[in-house]
Amino acid sequence: MSTSRRKFLQYFAAGASLLALRPVVHAASGGKAASPRKGPKKRILILGGTGFLGPAVVEAARARGHVLTLFNRGKTRPELFPDVEKLRGDRDPDKDEGLQALRNRKWDAVVDTSGYYPRLVRASAALLAPSVKQYLFISSVSAYASDKTPHEDESGPTATLADPTVEEMGKDYEFYGGLKRACEEAAEAAMPGRVANIRPGYIVGPDDRSDRFTYWPVRFDRGGEMLAPGTPEDPLQIIDVRDLAEWLVLLIEGHVTGVFNAVGPGPAWTMGAMLDTCRKVSGKDTKVTWVPAAFLEKNGETGDVRLPIYMPPAGASAGTHLRANAKAVKAGLRFRPVDVTVRDTLAWFKGLPEDRRARPRAGLPPEREAELLALWAKARESTPAAAPAAAGKGG
Repeated sequence: MSTSRRKFLQYFAAGASLLALRPVVHAASGGKAASPRKGPKKRILILGGTGFLGPAVVEAARARGHVLTLFNRGKTRPELFPDVEKLRGDRDPDKDEGLQALRNRKWDAVVDTSGYYPRLVRASAALLAPSVKQYLFISSVSAYASDKTPHEDESGPTATLADPTVEEMGKDYEFYGGLKRACEEAAEAAMPGRVANIRPGYIVGPDDRSDRFTYWPVRFDRGGEMLAPGTPEDPLQIIDVRDLAEWLVLLIEGHVTGVFNAVGPGPAWTMGAMLDTCRKVSGKDTKVTWVPAAFLEKNGETGDVRLPIYMPPAGASAGTHLRANAKAVKAGLRFRPVDVTVRDTLAWFKGLPEDRRARPRAGLPPEREAELLALWAKARESTPAAAPAAAGKGG
């Protein structure tokens, strides 16, 4: 699998469902609830609003007393939020309905959760520029030029497009990162100094229909022998969708602009720590067998589709899970305990209909996992030194 496709699959915020956002107590705030809102209510427009992040922003904003408007085509769960104003239209200004519903209106801030092509972001940002104060564009860490090395801050080199007018992701999604970066630039050009470009990594949590992060607590809860890729020390970064949404609202309240890596959790996390958390939450004594990334790649398992969110800390993906988040944390980003994210995600999945749970959208199929475990066991028998030195608690 190409690096571009890995990056697209890694950060694409798939899924659309309503989040039941409860009051949150953050570990980073010393166990105290989030501070009460200061200042007047904000009028917030969300471009999208019925996907995965959008509903979380709606709930976070309403919890703090703000007034919401959603703009979308009305095709994805239009029944959501019956008491929230909805404007129908299309991101493409060339369509019949286009952006007409946004004309002659005023908002304090716009949260763009559905921008993928710069022409469309440019159109919405330019139209709204005279009537809004702040534009939050949800970009991606794929906007960086490379995952080969850790990024100490948001100043790292960014992706480019050979053809800035392209409006497709490309065969292997090779244009995704460049498109996101071009969208950032389009928003900033339309509203100089009024844009917050937010670059999340893996967005996870309850209602993530991609099943990427969800695969791990669900698989651990199933028990038996479980394949884990790489080593327990391999780094891992995620952000709970509820933490991201609450932070976006804080940025609006503080009228904060700039570029931010939205990655977490707080302290450095690893694959081993993640599976230890799954053990704690599920209470299961699942046997974890660590299989080296090189062995998995040799046997056809590359990228992070069937081994979701895992990226080997070497070569082209060496810096994938090592993004700096100090700037975002300074701007108020906080993280709930990771066991809360794991617990809530597992509980959400268990509450889905049986036929949906029987068709996970990411992760190794059981028969393929068993096949790889058998191949690895055979390899260890013939070459004992091939076994990983570090097994962690799950080994």
